[in-house]
Amino acid sequence: MVLAIAGGGYFMYWSQNPIIPAEAEAIEFTIVPGSGAHAAGQQIAEAGVPIQPLLFNLLARVTNKSAKLKAGSYELKPGSTPLRLIDQLARGEFAQEQLTIIEGWSFRQMRAAIAAHKGLKHDTVALSDQDVLGAIGSDYKQAEGLFFPDTYLFAKGASDLQIYKQAHVMMLTRLNDAWAKRDSSLPYKNPYEALTMASIVEKETGQKSERAMIAGVFVNRLRLGMLLQTDPTVIYGMGLKYDGKIRKKDLETDTPYNTYTRTGLPPTPIALPGVQSLTAAMSPAKTAALYFVSRGNGTSQFSDNLNDHNRAVNQYQR
Repeated sequence: MVLAIAGGGYFMYWSQNPIIPAEAEAIEFTIVPGSGAHAAGQQIAEAGVPIQPLLFNLLARVTNKSAKLKAGSYELKPGSTPLRLIDQLARGEFAQEQLTIIEGWSFRQMRAAIAAHKGLKHDTVALSDQDVLGAIGSDYKQAEGLFFPDTYLFAKGASDLQIYKQAHVMMLTRLNDAWAKRDSSLPYKNPYEALTMASIVEKETGQKSERAMIAGVFVNRLRLGMLLQTDPTVIYGMGLKYDGKIRKKDLETDTPYNTYTRTGLPPTPIALPGVQSLTAAMSPAKTAALYFVSRGNGTSQFSDNLNDHNRAVNQYQR
């Protein structure tokens, strides 16, 4: 009787006290599919967690959670008790990973970042861009621009398709919300053209305060049938041939993305625009400006006519 009481007291004490001290580092472990409480306890112990599998199994049974433990990758945080650990596994609170997609990245850069992330299951490595779109149920044929740049959280070992799906749905949501609030006089035929404009704005300036003005200039040019003459589209059209420099011959070489040789917007976006560029494209500044040139300090000089623009070029570029 005394031994039973003592044993029960130790069990209660063990279940409610930290497995590893607060100053220790977290320990990662994985529960494989089909594991019962006993096997799960052994896998946790083999991963380096100082826990007694028999007591873990008993605790899972006492708390009626033996059949609720979920397979997956986990992280035992310092200070967690056996009771907290059992609850974590029953809830499926998997180890969290994150991946940040940067505003202005191309889809190619996004794919490279996803392929390099060690916390993901790489199901899309052998897929073409079009295949990726099909795998996430998208009706679009070209992937560029259709994924929202943000930080995405996911369970360790999740399929990379989850990131593509989340980012695509988020971009369509943001795009449609911005389209619904757009200036109705804008010369876009559809949301996709507005997305293309947003991608150009994203690549043209790193100054958030100037995005609406940049968009205003390009909208003015569209309305007048002027060439957009924006270098980022030319660079995008050069693809892997771009070596960090853009030359006169590049501006004169016709491609579907060369806005020095073709009027209107390019056929697709050229990057992944953020929410501020989407907003700028849908609500551009009311301006008469048709030109802008970099001042060399990250800001731009805007001009309403070619003479003023040429003077600005002489002042800031030559």
